[in-house]
Amino acid sequence: MRMLHTMLRVENLEASLHFYTSLMGMRLLRQSENKEYEYTLAFVGYGDEADSTVLELTYNWGDNSYDKGNAYGHIAIEVDDIYQFCENLEANGADVYRKPGPVKGGSTVIAFVRDPDGYAIELIQNKSISL
Repeated sequence: MRMLHTMLRVENLEASLHFYTSLMGMRLLRQSENKEYEYTLAFVGYGDEADSTVLELTYNWGDNSYDKGNAYGHIAIEVDDIYQFCENLEANGADVYRKPGPVKGGSTVIAFVRDPDGYAIELIQNKSISL
């Protein structure tokens, strides 16, 4: 068994695709529309779906604003240079709301950014790469 994907409902598919592909470095793996049920799916990730867990971005046509509730935590992504990565995110208008630094009570360097819909993404410095 393996995890296949995580689905996020998005309010603006183009803004989300720009964030995940241009800023986060993922690839658009596939996209499809269902005209009968009025939704579009876009799958993004760092590797092919056959080998990697990916994100499914679901855009429902029409009323597509969502209450995220308080159960959602975050998605975690490892990066090679967290400081440079966060600088690039901020330079492109992304909300890096927890700047890079050691996790409380530990030495792992983390940061947090919000995607265009406000979903939290934890960035974790790759420990095998020293800065």
